[in-house]
Amino acid sequence: MVNSEKMQELVENTELTPNSTLYILNSRNEVIASNNANFRGILFKDILSVDRNSYTIGVKTKINGEDVIVQEKGLEQADGWRIVSIIPVHELTNDMNAIKNISIVAGIGIILSMIILGYFFLNSLTRPVMGLVADMRKIGGRDMGFRVKVRSTNEVGVLAYDINSMIDKMEEMTRSIFNTQARLYESELSKKQAEFSALQSQINPHFLYNTLNCISSIGLEYGSKEIAQITSCMSKIFRYSIKKDELVLISEEIECIKAYMKIISIRYEDKFSMEVDVDEKLLEMRTPKMILQPIVENSVYHGLESIDAGGHLRVSGKIDANGDVCFQVSDSGKGIGKVELESIKAKLNMEHSERVKDNFDGNSIGLSNIDNRIKLLFGEGYGVGIESQIGFGTTVIVKIPYI
Repeated sequence: MVNSEKMQELVENTELTPNSTLYILNSRNEVIASNNANFRGILFKDILSVDRNSYTIGVKTKINGEDVIVQEKGLEQADGWRIVSIIPVHELTNDMNAIKNISIVAGIGIILSMIILGYFFLNSLTRPVMGLVADMRKIGGRDMGFRVKVRSTNEVGVLAYDINSMIDKMEEMTRSIFNTQARLYESELSKKQAEFSALQSQINPHFLYNTLNCISSIGLEYGSKEIAQITSCMSKIFRYSIKKDELVLISEEIECIKAYMKIISIRYEDKFSMEVDVDEKLLEMRTPKMILQPIVENSVYHGLESIDAGGHLRVSGKIDANGDVCFQVSDSGKGIGKVELESIKAKLNMEHSERVKDNFDGNSIGLSNIDNRIKLLFGEGYGVGIESQIGFGTTVIVKIPYI
């Protein structure tokens, strides 16, 4: 016995879509309860107008020309009894239309966002790269100052910065190579010029040397001690000056200075005092030949000659704090005016090409010639410097490497 009213109440309280139908069938396929009162008490197969086996359970099918979902489930408490639901397909999908529309709009938005982001990403990456490639193609045909434009701060920007640093180093190396080649070329020109000058003023060294010795012998024979001393000193200086070696012992250079000072002391009758103070450690070192004698000569004729008695000339030599050899030739003469001193310093600070041109023009004598020789031999870190003040004398500094 079944209380059909309780079943009907249960079915009617079940939430369904508006056109859905729910059936409780007995073992004879009779409708015991349904949310549609017209179907109660009749056979289920008459409602469907089709055989039970002609529809697909749980899958969309057509019943009376309408797409529906049919679902059947047996009741464990009553053998042969079952529940059948028929739901129109369009009612199942109505609630999903809004979700579908939102999903479509969201999908389109995501696709557009991806396209825009992809565009900006590719643009931020490819534009600097293309610009870098374009600049690299221009580097070879541009002037020395052209640099790659840094268009971003990412890895491409770092690469552009590194390329510019590399170009700076290459240009620095190129300038260094050019300067070295120019220095070698200038040195060769100076050497050729010296050889040419030597050929122009060539005197048989042995003839002059023998002549000086002859004059010295005659002076001794006639009792002229001064003539003998002067010619003997001149002979030493000349013999030293015609040595073929460019680098000589510092002791030889000092002996040449002392011989010249002897001549000056006789010439000016000890009008002023002269002193040589060179560290003994330097005597066995080497120096370019004849770099101090012209400076001492300038000190005498341009500084001390025009003053009264009491002047002083001092030649000193020592190793400075950098380990280089430093000579100083100081006099207490009249000094050099500010304008003339600046002119001399400007000539000493000339570029390579200007120094060589000035040398070719015949204007480079004394300090400039010595400075040029030292720089050609040892580089720009060495050479001649000068300090002077009117009424207080002049000091010339000669710096060469420790050899």
